[in-house]
Amino acid sequence: GSTRDPTGNQDTSHPYYDVARHGILQVTGDDNYGRKLVIFSSCLMPPSHQLNHHHLLQYLMYTLDQYVESDYTVVYFHHGLRSCNKPSLHWLRNAYREFDRKYKKNLKALYVVHPTNFIRIIWNIFQPLISHKFGKKLTYVNYLSELRDHLSWDQLIIPPDVLRHDERLQAAQKGGLHPSSKTPPPRPPLPTQQFGVSLQYIAEKNQGVMIPPVMSQTVAYLKDNGLQTEGIFRRSARVQLIKDVQKLYNQGKPVMFEQYGDIHVPAVILKTFLRELPEPLLTFPLYHQIQDVVRVESSLRVTTCKHILERLPEHNYMVLKYLLCFLNMVSQQSIINKMSPSNLACVFGVNLSWPSQGSVSLTSLTPLNIFTEILIEHYHTVFSSRCPQAEPRYHLIPPRYQPRYHLIPAPIPPDTSPGTIPGTSPDTT
Repeated sequence: GSTRDPTGNQDTSHPYYDVARHGILQVTGDDNYGRKLVIFSSCLMPPSHQLNHHHLLQYLMYTLDQYVESDYTVVYFHHGLRSCNKPSLHWLRNAYREFDRKYKKNLKALYVVHPTNFIRIIWNIFQPLISHKFGKKLTYVNYLSELRDHLSWDQLIIPPDVLRHDERLQAAQKGGLHPSSKTPPPRPPLPTQQFGVSLQYIAEKNQGVMIPPVMSQTVAYLKDNGLQTEGIFRRSARVQLIKDVQKLYNQGKPVMFEQYGDIHVPAVILKTFLRELPEPLLTFPLYHQIQDVVRVESSLRVTTCKHILERLPEHNYMVLKYLLCFLNMVSQQSIINKMSPSNLACVFGVNLSWPSQGSVSLTSLTPLNIFTEILIEHYHTVFSSRCPQAEPRYHLIPPRYQPRYHLIPAPIPPDTSPGTIPGTSPDTT
């Protein structure tokens, strides 16, 4: 997890700056099931006389309002809640009432990390208020290592105090480290592997095809069946189903999305593929340039985004262009599917770019979403000149044939339709 300074570079013009500057709340990338991750850290709450708790509640709702239409997960770090910074029971009761069905409906999991007796007492007090359905979403987590089964460790923004507390708890365990914290060494990837390996690796093992098969297949299926699905990319899918599909892809076996009867399966698979790339599609070196987009005058932002993309390696550029062409297509149907460029950016931003150290903090999320929204909304402008309009389909020659990668045009089949996304190979559209 990341131990970066939680206050980040919080903008003083933020409407809730007095609360936001403490970094109590973070919204970061997706969990293992394609759900947005919201983190609340008690140890970052200042003493009660220095924090307006009513304002804290408004800030929580203001932040969640941007994400509650999508499925989301909450991680609550309880360590550090003391009598001096603890909100009153009256405040907690009000908070639970304020968080109406809109907030509870799409909350899929609540992980309470390092619970104490106080938590269990509170839970009993609130039991009459809490529905059985909501109760089933709660999981107590005694050690940070237990979160690894549910969340991508690199996505977590963990305060240093919580890390130290966890180390003390583990040391107190007989035999030192808690057994589940010892992770086995990673296995070498299969030749057919698609998740967790680089674009170059996939191209090399797939006759030099430019667009990874998992992307071309999910996009093709969603183009035919998902463009009019309300909230496409906002929902999660059954965990076991996603693991099964990933396994099929990694073993090089065919995947038939029709048999799952759930359009959200290919949507989650596409997001998961992007999130599990060893380096984000927008690459590590461009992360800070993307963050600086908000400093650019609004009228110049589209041009700035275009220039940033021109610094991408050719392979990344072509894969990104393929994806963004599709997302632009999804946004064109937003009257029906409710996925405007802005909504799609909230979902895809964190899956396209993240820093090489740590993870995307709440303050970094805004520029990332703005950048992604521009790419989707102004797709035709942003991707206009690097490749000519009537571009050939590209394949990569793997290194065993050439000392370095070279792009060569592949023949265009005579029946290419104008609706085909550039960059796909003929058999996948």
